[in-house]
Amino acid sequence: MGLSIRIFIVEDDDTIKRLPMIRFERLLNRDPNEKLSKYAGKRIRYALIVVDLVNRRPIEIVKNEFAYLNFDDEGRLEVSEHEQTESLAFDMLNFFTLEQQDKRVIDARHKFSKKRYFDKYRWEPTDEIIAAISEAIFGKFF
Repeated sequence: MGLSIRIFIVEDDDTIKRLPMIRFERLLNRDPNEKLSKYAGKRIRYALIVVDLVNRRPIEIVKNEFAYLNFDDEGRLEVSEHEQTESLAFDMLNFFTLEQQDKRVIDARHKFSKKRYFDKYRWEPTDEIIAAISEAIFGKFF
């Protein structure tokens, strides 16, 4: 058993295209030689899928994430946007303060951050997109 991460770019026409994990990591790490010119200046949808493997064959989807990637005019990942995503994700955590000033006030900042995060950085896939991703992972007869 093991885990594997699969990255799929979802095109405007809802077709999917596999993005090798090594290229995705190079984009995230701002490798100067890595860019996706086709997506220069665009915001695209992507799916990050974590699959469970047995004998190197996928048997189950363990986790999925449907989000956006923003590219600069050269086709490189915009790091500032990615950092904002991480910052807002951190704000979603509910830290209870021990010394809350007024017990009558409910601190709901984490709930509002969560709503902003999902409204701005996440998208919901259609059944057709889910089926296409499943077929790409498991084959025609999943």
